[in-house]
Amino acid sequence: MKKIMFFLTIVLLPNLFFAQTKTQPAAVFAPSYDYVNDFEKILTSNQIKNLTDYLKTSEVKTKTKILVVTTSSINPYTDITNYSLDLDKYLLSTLKIDTSILIVLSKQLRQIQIHGVDKIRAKMSDQEMKDIVTTFIVPELKKGDYYKGLQEGTLQLLKKIE
Repeated sequence: MKKIMFFLTIVLLPNLFFAQTKTQPAAVFAPSYDYVNDFEKILTSNQIKNLTDYLKTSEVKTKTKILVVTTSSINPYTDITNYSLDLDKYLLSTLKIDTSILIVLSKQLRQIQIHGVDKIRAKMSDQEMKDIVTTFIVPELKKGDYYKGLQEGTLQLLKKIE
């Protein structure tokens, strides 16, 4: 009996200590989200309020919910695309927030990702979304005006959807 216990201890104990665990989305993402989530602190409170009010008003008119998230880190992710896809899944499954368009921006990483649901693709292609980013958002980001870039980008996205 002692030999069996010793054998089981030798076989099972290392697996308990060295087993890989998958990062839970709840540990990576915030517990709540609003229309504008400036975790990177690149917008003023007045800019957040104005952009939030605009997105709320637009949602009533167009039935399109746009969520903006700024973040300085996407850890443990290495790709902003995967981060935004998992964030979108987390918003829907855990927080019951059904976004039509999710904009993830990182000033520190110098990256932006716009993720649209399938129902948006009927009105706007992925290429059209990319064109809006490169034409209206990126030039303002390069100037350091993150608010104007997000404001103009959301305006153009909503125009395209209407």
